[in-house]
Amino acid sequence: MAPNLKYLGVMLPYTPLHHLLMSKVGCPLVMTSGNLSEEPIAKDNDEALRRLGQIADWFLLHNRDIYAKYDDSVCVVEKETSRVVRRARGHAPYPIALPFDSRQILACGAEEKNTFCLTRDRHAFVSQHIGDMENEETLEHFEKTIELYKKLFRIEPEIVAHDLHPEYLPTKYALDLKVKCGNLRFVPVQHHHAHIASCMVENNVQQPVIGVAFDGTGYGGDGTIWGGEFLVGDLKGFRRMGRLEHVPMPGGAAAIKKPYRMALGYVHALLGPDFPLHGLPILGPLDQGELVVVGRQMERRVNSPLTSSAGRLFDAVSALAGVRGEIDYEAQAAVELETLADENQRPSALYPFSFAEGDACRVVKLGELVAALIDDVKQGTTVTAISTKFHRTMASMIVDMCRAVSRDTGIKTVALSGGVFQNRLLFSMAMDGLRERGFEVLTHRLVPCNDGGISLGQAAIANFAVT
Repeated sequence: MAPNLKYLGVMLPYTPLHHLLMSKVGCPLVMTSGNLSEEPIAKDNDEALRRLGQIADWFLLHNRDIYAKYDDSVCVVEKETSRVVRRARGHAPYPIALPFDSRQILACGAEEKNTFCLTRDRHAFVSQHIGDMENEETLEHFEKTIELYKKLFRIEPEIVAHDLHPEYLPTKYALDLKVKCGNLRFVPVQHHHAHIASCMVENNVQQPVIGVAFDGTGYGGDGTIWGGEFLVGDLKGFRRMGRLEHVPMPGGAAAIKKPYRMALGYVHALLGPDFPLHGLPILGPLDQGELVVVGRQMERRVNSPLTSSAGRLFDAVSALAGVRGEIDYEAQAAVELETLADENQRPSALYPFSFAEGDACRVVKLGELVAALIDDVKQGTTVTAISTKFHRTMASMIVDMCRAVSRDTGIKTVALSGGVFQNRLLFSMAMDGLRERGFEVLTHRLVPCNDGGISLGQAAIANFAVT
């Protein structure tokens, strides 16, 4: 059911129909959303039969029409608290209380795991999970649901907030509105600032915090791809106080699908193009031609954007350790790496890392970490030991950077946000470490820490951006 994973999702029966169905069938059923990957769920009987006829073995049809498309919500319980991973049926559109009086705002959200948000007075109406905005069908669902929410909650936006990335479909939707509606105000919002703001809002906090925003991809203001960020800010603005060291993503988006490319990117950038790779399991399926192509991409800086992403670092470590060199679903390499860790294993020494003063902020130098990890792999250290040690190192890195930023600013409140914190082991270790050192830690419960919570942060920031 869930190969190479240690967690299973359980769907609780929320109508008597589930009990009747199970009693008739008498065997386990595999259920998922009624849609093809990356497409909206099918709403009508005829639509389901047409779109899913070659996939589903059986259909349970009904004569009650579905008015709006809602996926199942997904939650986890971590640190004795229920935390939303995907916010849809049963949660949306119940409003989230705002710690300020808001204007009427539409926040368009992110490209992946999209939600939008509409605000008025002290209420934020975050939509159900829309999905990844990668096709016309999802965009149409996005647009229709915005109109439905505007009607339901009697909101006519005066401000529109959107991500900085010009190629995101929600951004393009906002920019189209800019052409059509000259009376609207538009606010571009940096991706990771929105992550931290969303965490602040649901915790009823407005004073400045140290924000740790760890995810896979976010459009940075310096022309690079962010994702391993330490910010200081509030709902009005932020400063970048720290980041992970830049490395190239050879092939751009291809490096996300093929984590071995990220592994080669870290080795090439931090240890040099001539660093010996023999003895690494990453090389097993690769031919020499592939290595040459990837090497030339990085040397010539062809389609190899720089990134500070924590998500890409987890991918690289997974590939170097021989866990996963290519993926079949999002974040598979990092998820399987987490699964192999043993949180009960006796604490061992951490992988080495250091901080350097960059032009504008501290930089976490990762060369020693990568070299030591490769040495462990070559010496035959178990993947469980490597994964556990790496997770402890990342948690220690977060704590040490927050302590350094706190010494500079006097701030003792930390907000954790971004999809990497869906990693339950890292999340738990980081939270424990921060609390042990006297920090108040803000975390997500009501909206996802992943990009599903971005729209709430965008709306809050936009409210204070327009005077």
